[in-house]
Amino acid sequence: MKKKNDIKKEYDFSKGKRGPVIPHKNKTRITIWIDTDILEWFKNEAEQEGQGYQTAMNQALRNYTKQDKRPIQEVVRETVRKELLKLRKAS
Repeated sequence: MKKKNDIKKEYDFSKGKRGPVIPHKNKTRITIWIDTDILEWFKNEAEQEGQGYQTAMNQALRNYTKQDKRPIQEVVRETVRKELLKLRKAS
């Protein structure tokens, strides 16, 4: 009788099949190419914050999608007006 903790020297995986990936609700699994320096930055930031780097990347993308959707000209125009108003009040 074999013991439960007997480990073989070799295993034959030639007829093995990859098991199904357990899906997550509202998540889609993708493969994406990311610049190495960007990935390292996210990994470092995520480690400091105690979260996974994929979670950090997802949050960054979510924040980006919620940004101001106005055309750049409109944003610049508003910024210039605010700055001119500050200058007028200062003089």
